[in-house]
Amino acid sequence: MTTIPKIAWPETSARRIERQFLATPAPADVPLAEVVATMLGAHAQVLSAAELSVGLRTAGATRADVRAALWEDRSLVKTFGPRGTVHLLPAHELPLWCTALSAVPRGAGPFPPDVRLTEEQEEQVVAAIGEALTDACLTIDELGEEVVARTGVWAGDLVMPAFQDLWPRWRQVLHRAGWAGVLCFGPDRGRKVTYTRAPAAAEGATRTDEALPAFVRRYLRAYGPATPQHFAKWLAAPTGWASEVFRESAVRGGIEEVEFEGARGWWVASGDTEFPAAPARGLRLLPYFDAYAVAAQPRERLFPGKAYQRALAGGQAGNFPVLLVDGVVAGVWHQRRSGRRTTVTVEPLGRLTARQERELGEQVELVGAVLEARPELVVGEVRTGPHA
Repeated sequence: MTTIPKIAWPETSARRIERQFLATPAPADVPLAEVVATMLGAHAQVLSAAELSVGLRTAGATRADVRAALWEDRSLVKTFGPRGTVHLLPAHELPLWCTALSAVPRGAGPFPPDVRLTEEQEEQVVAAIGEALTDACLTIDELGEEVVARTGVWAGDLVMPAFQDLWPRWRQVLHRAGWAGVLCFGPDRGRKVTYTRAPAAAEGATRTDEALPAFVRRYLRAYGPATPQHFAKWLAAPTGWASEVFRESAVRGGIEEVEFEGARGWWVASGDTEFPAAPARGLRLLPYFDAYAVAAQPRERLFPGKAYQRALAGGQAGNFPVLLVDGVVAGVWHQRRSGRRTTVTVEPLGRLTARQERELGEQVELVGAVLEARPELVVGEVRTGPHA
């Protein structure tokens, strides 16, 4: 009879913290792309938050180093990642990401039939985006003109509700062009966002039946033990599809079941059952939508007690920067920058020990170093709302 490993929250939390470079930052000679690969992407809707997520995990790194990896050596790519949201991803892993994300089933979408694109129109728009961005760096309006010219006036119809405005029909598949490997973000042009052709590596051939099992194992190495439901939530994918992907991965021998906190149906990568003996220790400040706060489950263990109400927005993680104490959320924080100075206001949800107060000061100094600013710590109520 096969013995199923029994795993508890303290060792799970400790292992995730270690693997996320939150216990000990990666040495300075580790490429930032490898740090981001370990995180399974850095959420970059707010680029400064992504810079902080990566910088906090890498010894001596600053936002300038992240920008150099993104815009100079191109080892990082800013594109559409899990849930269709903007992420920094390692350039060398784009084939895996593009294949896996493109395999996630799509529903009918939030728009009525007369607004949606047909499957044929979607393919035309994605192809037009790739053609327009070859050897070019275009703003959204410039890209729209090129798409309409290559497809038809129907692509430019202002029918897509967005931010109390109407966007052209073609923009519904902007993220799909990223997943297809033909689009990524370019450097800002003043205050305008630009797009360019993704690195050629993004279009490398990776079979779906190979990419999905590898992707699941990567996810479980970073955030396991986890369930198919957690994987589906992280990707914004159908639960039934995720369950089938896990089932097929298990049949292939790529993942194995464990018992977590007395419950079956949790999984890790095959053979990956070694966990630290000691629980997580230490204090960390994590920015908006940090990968650890978003992906680690179960959420009620990561956000215990008052943290579940204070640090989540309707159960959604990432809207508040969080104070992490011994592997769990124990407060929120906010920074307000003015020139070369940034004021960091931290709201603990309980009393900090003298050691934790020292660590908080060190973390604030680290935030300042990564963001290349002079930090000032204020301990008190955070009055700003989520994602402010």
